[in-house]
Amino acid sequence: MEFTVKQIAMLLDGEVAGNESLAISKLAKIEEGQPGDISFLSNLKYEPHLYTTRASAVIVDRSFQPKRPVSSALIFVENSYSAFTRLLEEYHKQISFARMGVEEPSYLGEGSQIGDQIYRGAFSYIGRNCQIGKNVKIYPHTYVGNNVRIGDNTILQAGVRIMDNCVIGNFCVLHPNVVIGSEGFGFAPQADGSYKTIPQLGNVIIEDFVNIGASTTIDCATLGSTIIRQGVKLDNLIQIAHNVEIGRNTVIAAQTGIAGSTKIGENCVIAGQVGFAGHLTIANNTKVGAQSGVGKNITEEGTSLNGSHAFLLRDNMRSQAIFRRLPDLDRRVSELEKKNNK
Repeated sequence: MEFTVKQIAMLLDGEVAGNESLAISKLAKIEEGQPGDISFLSNLKYEPHLYTTRASAVIVDRSFQPKRPVSSALIFVENSYSAFTRLLEEYHKQISFARMGVEEPSYLGEGSQIGDQIYRGAFSYIGRNCQIGKNVKIYPHTYVGNNVRIGDNTILQAGVRIMDNCVIGNFCVLHPNVVIGSEGFGFAPQADGSYKTIPQLGNVIIEDFVNIGASTTIDCATLGSTIIRQGVKLDNLIQIAHNVEIGRNTVIAAQTGIAGSTKIGENCVIAGQVGFAGHLTIANNTKVGAQSGVGKNITEEGTSLNGSHAFLLRDNMRSQAIFRRLPDLDRRVSELEKKNNK
């Protein structure tokens, strides 16, 4: 793909200083720019690179004034970082949705309906009675089970697995090896010490504008639905168990695990390697630090949590009882010190 500096400036509502007819085919860091590249300058720590870069064009703030001559064409915008992000999004869209048509071999089950402008990669499988929206991209070796619904403009990258009866919304991206709707971890202990499998009969519902990182797994519900609400962003290698619900615009980093039936609110920020016990309710706007263990309900919105450690249960419970009293003990010690110093 190739665009002129003028075309990019029009996309970004910017103004050009320099040669607006230069052809742009790639995006690059300002310190690594070569002819045909476009970059940006937001952090002025990188300003020296502006005068040495070989990039054909650089996006800068309208308020920026070069201190030395610049060989690159400059595109002046309100916010160079936001403008470059917008350009990245557009570039990614062009790449992601460039493919169209059906590669062979691929399989389409009886009764399934496919929208316009679809791409189906080689060795992809679509089961019976599915509804696939328009402009959907299904990359090679992807499996879509029976009775699955997928909205418009969604991308299923290579190796994605979507099991029977699941629902995927519009403008979603599922990265390689994501598994949606696999059987939840449900086993009933028996009198002889063995475990009996509990059938998992529900599905997974993923709403619009959800992004799911590589090798993340979302289990189907035992009954009903596991639900990922609109705008949720999930990193790689996350485990979401049966009947979990995640609220709108919550973001979760890699290697987090969420046990069954936990409900996480809207606009939460969950760092990496966080563990949630089952059947919890987590309030909106909760923030949880990396490697934290959450074992109780969070009812107050905007709460920030951090920390986790494991040792003998009886010692842990005693320690936590003391830990909760530490602020009061610290206050009492300070008061005693003041009295002794008089």
